[in-house]
Formats: sequence, C-alpha cells, structure tokens
Amino acid sequence: MKADILAPAAVLVLWTLVMLVWMAGTRLPALKAAGIDMSKAVGGRGQDLETVLPANVNWKSHNYAHLVEQPTLFYAVVGILAILGQVSAVAVALAWTYVIIRVVHSLVQVTSNRIALRFPLFLASTVALLGLTIMALLRTLH
Repeated sequence: MKADILAPAAVLVLWTLVMLVWMAGTRLPALKAAGIDMSKAVGGRGQDLETVLPANVNWKSHNYAHLVEQPTLFYAVVGILAILGQVSAVAVALAWTYVIIRVVHSLVQVTSNRIALRFPLFLASTVALLGLTIMALLRTLH
C-alpha cells in the first residue's frame, strides 16, 4: 500500500519535467527571436525576461516555478505517510486528486492563463493537500 501513495508523487515529478521541456522548447526559440545570443549571455534570471519575451512564453516558466513550489509540500506529506506505512485509500485518492488538479492547472496556465479557471483549481488542489497534511499530522501524533 505504501507504493500506492508514491505513484502520484512520481507522476507529478514526471509532469514537472514535461513542463521543463515544454518551457525550454518555447523559451529558447523566443530568446533567439528576441535577438538574445545565449552563447554570449552572462548571468541573469528567468524573471529578467518578463518584459523581453511574449507573455504566453513566460507562462510556461511561471508554471514550472509553481510546480517546484507548493508541490514540495505534497512530496513531504506523501513521504511522511509512506514512511509511517499509514496509507489509506482516502490518502491515495487525495494524492491522485492533487496531482490531477495540478496537471489541469498547468494546462490552463500555459495555454489560456485564465485566472478565473486557475484560481479555483489552485484552491481545490490546496484543499486536497490540506487533507493529506491533516492525515499525516494525525498519524505522526499517535
């Protein structure tokens, strides 16, 4: 049963890497189109490109950053539950719910970036994460 809760985490890691490739696949050509020679670039950060690259190119970068922010909490909670061996069907369902919502959130953000769609998805995924967190906390206290 421990592996059941680790599968959603592995899927989210894979999705994060897919977004990394998608980001690079759109950002590198956009940099070239903007006249930026990567072989001569020194220093800089992704956020420095906000005014240089088109918004729809930056959206992929924003989403990749989001996938390495809150999901780190998800990985920790899933790890806690797996280590404790306290994995229930509800916990697995919440983990899959979190991952599916995050993937949908990504697709919305990198395509239309409609906040009216993104924000409820973010809230829903946060509720799933909160449920997992409460389960992990209760199991560590007993």
